[in-house]
Amino acid sequence: MASIPVDLYSGFYTAAHQLLSGIFPDCLWQGDPGVPEVALSFDDGPDPRYTPPLLNVLAHHRVQASFFLLGNRVAASAGIVRDIYEAGHWLGLHGYDHRPFLRTAGLRESLEQSRTLVAAACALEPGHLRDVRPPYGIAAPAVLTALGRWGYRPVMWQVLSDDSQRPGVETVVRRTLAQVRNGSLIVLHDGNDGAGDDVARATDRIVATLLARGYRFVTVERFWQVRTSPK
Repeated sequence: MASIPVDLYSGFYTAAHQLLSGIFPDCLWQGDPGVPEVALSFDDGPDPRYTPPLLNVLAHHRVQASFFLLGNRVAASAGIVRDIYEAGHWLGLHGYDHRPFLRTAGLRESLEQSRTLVAAACALEPGHLRDVRPPYGIAAPAVLTALGRWGYRPVMWQVLSDDSQRPGVETVVRRTLAQVRNGSLIVLHDGNDGAGDDVARATDRIVATLLARGYRFVTVERFWQVRTSPK
């Protein structure tokens, strides 16, 4: 993706979110816009270099986040997955090997493989793991329908900073804070080709600022509960 000027970034992704969330309403895109809650999420982990420092930051601020894990990284880092879970964070799946969800063929099996690995690391029932975020946010409509039929819940986002392109901590923080509103679902990256060392430092500043602004940090499970509760 070509570089987008920082002052245009918020408007660009706000418009994209409004368009896509209307086209794919069955996905979770945000929480309650009337409540000062935000959900911080991380894709592409676990990573033995980047996830532990990130967990330290979250523990320091006493906030919970949601982690969307890659199946092919879980087996080599099962202890880190367990650390994420035991720290009270929410777990979801990000596919097995970071490929867009373009076809149903083989996808159910790869998701089950990923779910089994995560469940084994945390001594969970596999059915506890229902949330799935397609890599790059790319999924064919037929795949999204199939995910629901298979018992999964597709999760997207509202706030994106392109931190995986490593534009620098200052830029990631500025882009993120410019987009956050009540109910924002934020995505950052702690593994694969993600933000590297920057993710912990950027998260530290983002969380500190949003706490000072009066936001509460919740998991995507809270956003699902809000979405499905009677009005």
